[in-house]
Amino acid sequence: MRVYLVIMDETEEAGVALRFASRRAAKTQGSVHLLALVPRQPFIAFGGVQATIEAEAHTRAETMIASAAGNLMSEGGAMPQISVRQGEGVAVVRQYLTEHPEIAALVLGAARDGGPGPLVTHFAGAGAGQLPCPLFVVPGSLSDDDLERLS
Repeated sequence: MRVYLVIMDETEEAGVALRFASRRAAKTQGSVHLLALVPRQPFIAFGGVQATIEAEAHTRAETMIASAAGNLMSEGGAMPQISVRQGEGVAVVRQYLTEHPEIAALVLGAARDGGPGPLVTHFAGAGAGQLPCPLFVVPGSLSDDDLERLS
């Protein structure tokens, strides 16, 4: 079974990447893993304040990814596997891929305007040759019709 890993955040391009991956999974009898990244907070001298900020960021990521999973299921997709991890994005994605050798493709959304985003920049650049699976970079400007045609 093909497993598509989508890195989720609150951007429009992440939603486009999720729609692409869910369509690919449906057509290949596969599944989707959703991974939300929570960046580490800068050190704050008062540990209680830092812990509160980190807990709030983790809760916000859990809410966002649960909403994305709900949207996927409402469109007829299967329930995805959901993970929320804290740390530097590239390192967390690499660790997740190592832990899940069943992943058939990493699916990232590229921003419609400006730079494509830090994960796309890294994994489509120097990091591409070190991936254990193919990389799909989905343009954030694709419509639902485009996604249906391409997936």
